Amino acid sequence: MQTIHMCDTYGQYLTMKAEIDAAMQEVIRSTQFIKSGKVLEFEKNLASYLSTNVISCANGTDALQIAYMALGLKPGDEVITVPFTFIATVETLALMGLKPVFADVLPDTFNIDTTQIEKLITSKTKAIVPVHLFGQCANMEEILKIAEKHNLFVIEDAAQAIGTEYIFSDGARKPAGTVGHIGCTSFFPSKNLGAFGDGGAIYTGDEKLAATIRSIANHGMKAKYQYERIGVNSRLDSIQAAILDVKLKYFDNHIKARQEAAAFYDENLKNVEGLEPPARVSYSTHSFHQYTIKTEKRNELQAFLQQKGIPSMIYYPGAHHLQEAYQYLGYKKGDFPVSEQLAETVLSLPMHTEMTEEQLEYIVNSVMEYFEIN
Repeated sequence: MQTIHMCDTYGQYLTMKAEIDAAMQEVIRSTQFIKSGKVLEFEKNLASYLSTNVISCANGTDALQIAYMALGLKPGDEVITVPFTFIATVETLALMGLKPVFADVLPDTFNIDTTQIEKLITSKTKAIVPVHLFGQCANMEEILKIAEKHNLFVIEDAAQAIGTEYIFSDGARKPAGTVGHIGCTSFFPSKNLGAFGDGGAIYTGDEKLAATIRSIANHGMKAKYQYERIGVNSRLDSIQAAILDVKLKYFDNHIKARQEAAAFYDENLKNVEGLEPPARVSYSTHSFHQYTIKTEKRNELQAFLQQKGIPSMIYYPGAHHLQEAYQYLGYKKGDFPVSEQLAETVLSLPMHTEMTEEQLEYIVNSVMEYFEIN
């Protein structure tokens, strides 16, 4: 059996090697490395795939900051989000002088508990930032209702959910990140659509807002050496765009492979006592950026799997309200019990597009073996 990887980016590359290598060489020959050539092609193709405007940028963290800037959020404004996610969601708010206001997450989907949002809204609240954690959407229809009622912006942190669809109650579907006012994604190498370095993108269906975002990401420029606003320098380079454009052609197949691996895990782990597979909701598909289980024996299981040559990861081992850097927000242990409990019990199993049935069988058999003897 081949070595099991948490994320097999090299194995995936080998399935597209000739095309990716050729695309990279084409960029080198063209010498169009920044804001042209393959970058514009990729933006156009991804925009077509998602049926929205796409502005590429340097990384998913920049995407969030640029989104806040484009909506005109000011220091002191309050933004409701979650304490159980990657730090970039909160970090970018703090960097801009905005105040993160936390709502706890649901224990089964790990996404924002929408029943907590409305009671957190004050006169200073300007936006809600739901995170589609691990590849499944938060309850966007409910979030949009609250946002409309209180005149708030909705910025989707969809960094882990490209390839996911939100399903409205009337059956209509939209790609994750295209439901709110702005969506943000990351092309970090391990993401569902991953580059060979950093990269990110911002989505919006509003043409005027798209123009503002594009200007902000390019120093606030409206024409060469003419600056209409304060901006930043955040660019996806052409080599990364060329790689992503090749991968985009195979992306639906890659998502299907993730979903098939998840289905195998589901079927074989559903009756394991002491282990809870990830929940599904009716209003979202799942693209399985991660396949994340819960168990009170998380640390012991992880050590057992490591002995078996099976990697696993803890996303995330510490809720943000308890992190040293965010003590200034005034939260304390016990304020967000679900997030705190998840930080102690979640474990992500290997998940990528190149997993074989032999590997999957070995993983589930090893997990079951642990629970049989413990």
